Amino acid sequence: MNDRADRRGGVRAATAGLRRRGFTLVEVLVALTIVAVSLGAGLKAAAALTDNAGRMRDVTAATWCADNALADLRLGKQFPGTGEAEFQCQQLGRDYAGKLITKGTPNPNFRRVDAVILDDGGHVILTLSTIVGRF
Repeated sequence: MNDRADRRGGVRAATAGLRRRGFTLVEVLVALTIVAVSLGAGLKAAAALTDNAGRMRDVTAATWCADNALADLRLGKQFPGTGEAEFQCQQLGRDYAGKLITKGTPNPNFRRVDAVILDDGGHVILTLSTIVGRF
């Protein structure tokens, strides 16, 4: 009888050892959930970096357009009248629409000129301002 009890006890001990070595279904599902949340956060961060890089490219190209428009105004050596004037610019293979908005200042010998660059939807990408004096 003791011999049988030892055999059963030995089988039970071996079976219990096998159960302790593996993972339960709940543990596996928790681990998969943690991995899924981590990957989701990583993808969101990567998408944000991509959007920021595109925005930076657009702002840089818009800055070049505005600088060029204001440089053309200065090189023309004519005192600008007040009002708005539209212009087009192409930078980095993309077309940009722009406006030069000229306003008076308290000193009549100076004008404030704003170069406003718009995207395809008509939203302002960048506004660059300067003061132009009478020559």
